[in-house]
Amino acid sequence: METTEGTLLGGRLRYRQPQDGYRTGIEPVLLAASVPARPGDRVVEAGTGAGAGLLCLAARVGGIRGTGVEIDPEMAELARVNCAANGFAGLTIRTGDVMSFALPEADHVLANPPWFDERSTASPVARRRRAKQEAPGGLEQWIAAMAGALVPDGSLTLIVPTPLVGRAIAACETVGLELARHHALLPKRGREAKLNVLQARRGAARLVTTCTVLHEECGAFTPAVEAVLREGAALG
Repeated sequence: METTEGTLLGGRLRYRQPQDGYRTGIEPVLLAASVPARPGDRVVEAGTGAGAGLLCLAARVGGIRGTGVEIDPEMAELARVNCAANGFAGLTIRTGDVMSFALPEADHVLANPPWFDERSTASPVARRRRAKQEAPGGLEQWIAAMAGALVPDGSLTLIVPTPLVGRAIAACETVGLELARHHALLPKRGREAKLNVLQARRGAARLVTTCTVLHEECGAFTPAVEAVLREGAALG
């Protein structure tokens, strides 16, 4: 696999990823910025890819103990390389399928699960297809597996497109999790959200609904998003 080396968080993190096929966007960075982890917490990222989400979370919250689970052996090895390159000794990458893998116990689980409709045209690139194309019932199976890893007061954080919000919430409720936060990501002011960060817990006291505008009218990122992407700030 040919790779390229770049950076995340304004150069704070070294990051190697495949030259072709699935390339990291802003989603894992925004996802990591939404996790309410504290130093010493145990964190699991399901479908970690080359480790972007886990790396960004570890850079923001020092001292977490993190495990990334990735089905693609080459991507898992790339995530290990990235963890080592950034000196994160507390991060471990394991190779396995989230839907059949025994996830370790965690205070927080995060994921950008595969969500392309299985009936849609699949990517000709096998790695991208595996990362993005949902298997039948895959979202529900992912949520069930992730919920099973949570301690009683733990959190599950997902980033999903708007058409899947209802399914994701219903799947969380099926496994005993209640929606605690719905953070809409608006492309521009006045536009409808295309992506959403959902956070669920057991026995959530109340639902907090918030939003972030991603882009100014000129196309540049808003200051709030720049702070997340360049400085490692928390989202919202």
